[in-house]
Amino acid sequence: MLKYLMKGLAPPLTEAAPAPDEAMLAELAMRVNGVARRQLGRSLSIRQVDAGSCNGCELEIRALANAFYDLERFGLRFVASPRHADVLLVTGPVTKNMKEALERTYNATPEPKWVIALGDCAATGGIFAGSYACVGTPSTCH
Repeated sequence: MLKYLMKGLAPPLTEAAPAPDEAMLAELAMRVNGVARRQLGRSLSIRQVDAGSCNGCELEIRALANAFYDLERFGLRFVASPRHADVLLVTGPVTKNMKEALERTYNATPEPKWVIALGDCAATGGIFAGSYACVGTPSTCH
């Protein structure tokens, strides 16, 4: 038993991630910032809305704001109020319980506004498509 336990505690056999190309990241930051400034005249503010997801996408979104990825260096930032947002980032299929809240959030967002359906569930319904609790995807609920 101890032999199998010790075998399970061995370090994983994976390769280290490649080092990021700092010049490429700087160029990408300038291009994203340029597009945002041309379209909006400033950096891009994002309001994330969970419309009934399993929270898998939210974990990835929150990782973008940590010190390792630091999304704000590209001029993209998450805001708490839809009144300060340029983009609504919707995750999950739209459930019956969240339909009205999503509509209110959309209506509270000033023009010009964009809606991004993030993940398979938001785009197509994913594994929740056809469920009694879902009314559709962000593109079908207007």
